[in-house]
Amino acid sequence: MGYTKFEKARIVGSRALQISMGAPILLKLSEKELEEIKYNPIKIAMREFEEGVIPITIKRNFPGGKHELKEHKANDKE
Repeated sequence: MGYTKFEKARIVGSRALQISMGAPILLKLSEKELEEIKYNPIKIAMREFEEGVIPITIKRNFPGGKHELKEHKANDKE
């Protein structure tokens, strides 16, 4: 089961904020690649998400008080 568009937006947005505040980039990107995407933290975060290197756990709440935890560890590809 993949992520919803809302979960994806939250993950990428949160990671882009971290990058813009000085967090290290989790991918090995060359200077040329960084210049091509103009050092845009959102594009960098999207690349990290697509490559599956962002370690994150999503908690989905369901009716009746049930919930599901979805772990996404580094190099877990969807």
